[in-house]
Amino acid sequence: LRTVNFSPEYWESVFKVFLDEYRTGRTPNPDVLCNREIKFGRFLDFARSLLDADKIATGHYVGSRCESGAYRLLKGKDEMKDQSYFLHLLDQQTLRDSIFPLMELSKTEVRKIARQQGFMTAGRKDSTGICFIGERPFHEFLARYLPVRQGAILDENDRVIGSHRGAWFYTIGQRQGLGIGGVAAAKKEGAWYVARKDVTDNLLYAVQGHDHPALFKRHLSTEKVHWVTGPPDAALLDSGKIQAKTRYRQIEQPCRLKWAAGGTADRTRVDVSFNEPQWAVAPGQSVVFYHGRCCLGGGIIVRAD
Repeated sequence: LRTVNFSPEYWESVFKVFLDEYRTGRTPNPDVLCNREIKFGRFLDFARSLLDADKIATGHYVGSRCESGAYRLLKGKDEMKDQSYFLHLLDQQTLRDSIFPLMELSKTEVRKIARQQGFMTAGRKDSTGICFIGERPFHEFLARYLPVRQGAILDENDRVIGSHRGAWFYTIGQRQGLGIGGVAAAKKEGAWYVARKDVTDNLLYAVQGHDHPALFKRHLSTEKVHWVTGPPDAALLDSGKIQAKTRYRQIEQPCRLKWAAGGTADRTRVDVSFNEPQWAVAPGQSVVFYHGRCCLGGGIIVRAD
């Protein structure tokens, strides 16, 4: 068994970016960066150069396939465990040098194999939460790095309905931790959700009810788009055959893509129009694109309307 410590690299390439994004009011996804920078970045380089390995194998629920000299990233068979959303930044060289043995296995099948082999982890509960935080309260953890700034929570009519500890601690669609459940008519209209935030003026805007119109967006713009096997052709972009999701647990949704203004040359910016409005689209999160089982790539959400 060989172990190697990538803590300094993690701090520089993942955690500092995570904090910087929160300071701007965006909601980042550190697991996406961790996969690209650490697991399939520094670790793969370590395996190649110091261990003289040809390939690495990981326990991600995804797959890859080489077609006409190009490697495609594929969703895992287990739809509930598929992790292609988190691996959409992988490039061709990384896919060439990686093996994903769980591609055609479900989590139930993997646990069965583990029990048969006598692995002590066979029945361990699935891990949840952000990789470096685990099960700890998120606000409590983040407050160690970002200052608490008391501010007002407003409703859609700009009426003050509560207070918060800092707009950057919250994300679009958040329900827990608002502390405004006792506001008049709350039981009648439903729970309160964050619909918008203003980090500059330190304001949160909340609405009542999971299905409030302010929580739904049909269009979004992106930046830093990465294409696993290269940009799709124009016909596919606007064909209606591409699907996308803006959160890991979301079911892929039909959409149409077009190159954003100024993004035609480098293909790193696209505008996305969904067939149906999407719930709680949060700037800073990743939107990931699919064509059937193939993960095409994805980018960072910068605006939703």
